[in-house]
Amino acid sequence: MRLRSEPWIFRWAKPLIIALALFGASITSYLTVTHFFGNAPALCSAAAGEGCDLVLNSEYAKVFGIPLTIFGALGYLTVAGLAAVPLAIKSEDIKSKGKLNQQTSFLLFLVTTAMLVFSGYLMYLLAFEIKTTCLYCITSATIVTSMWFLNLFGREWEDRGNLIFTGLIVGSIVLVGTLGIFAVQNKTAAVSQTYTGRLAQHLTSSGAKMYGAFWCPHCREQKELFGDAAKQVPYVECDPRGEEPQEQLCRSKNIKGFPTWEISGKMHEGRQTLDELANLSGYQGIDTPR
Repeated sequence: MRLRSEPWIFRWAKPLIIALALFGASITSYLTVTHFFGNAPALCSAAAGEGCDLVLNSEYAKVFGIPLTIFGALGYLTVAGLAAVPLAIKSEDIKSKGKLNQQTSFLLFLVTTAMLVFSGYLMYLLAFEIKTTCLYCITSATIVTSMWFLNLFGREWEDRGNLIFTGLIVGSIVLVGTLGIFAVQNKTAAVSQTYTGRLAQHLTSSGAKMYGAFWCPHCREQKELFGDAAKQVPYVECDPRGEEPQEQLCRSKNIKGFPTWEISGKMHEGRQTLDELANLSGYQGIDTPR
């Protein structure tokens, strides 16, 4: 009797999942680093028609102030670890090795299902709330979807009914939790979608800085122009008596008056209008000031 050959996807599913997970982890780690260093990610410019600078700096890209990219990197590394376990552990016992493969595949299904649901909701926000495109976001969603399919079709499942039932439970829990988390942030996120919110995000992502002092009336007036988005202005406190001062940075920039804007490497003293800030920073938002 001729034995049926093992499908290629059974042999290559886990190595492919590992490769995809490590690629996803590298992307999210890179975005995390650029976030904390205040740099704009590569291939992510408004001039190229990409809105990822707005997406990655919006309130939708955070959970209680923590960048989602950190959670994304942890999720990808978890997937890579689970997929690597049955490949790394050598066992002569075929039965125990098969059981280990079954257990890790089931855990992979749970993790990738959770990531798939969460990623799907982020794609909804991207399309219907933020209404822009983001190369990194779409790439991450594609990676998550690919890993989910590879794990699902990369082995024979003994009880598909139980698998589907478990997947629905996990998906429902993740969706409810996600809706709850983002509901708390809706007000702040809504501010981010106004003209002033988008402009403040653009100034931040482009590396602009507003140098000022807590006692400066013109600095207060400058912030008031942004309305509810004032907290998103990339502000640097120069007075050592102020909150979170950066006196040394202000000295190194030779700041002589407040406020002083640093935009595209050039200094602009005095209070600027929103239109002036948009022109100086190259902001090409389609909204008009409110």
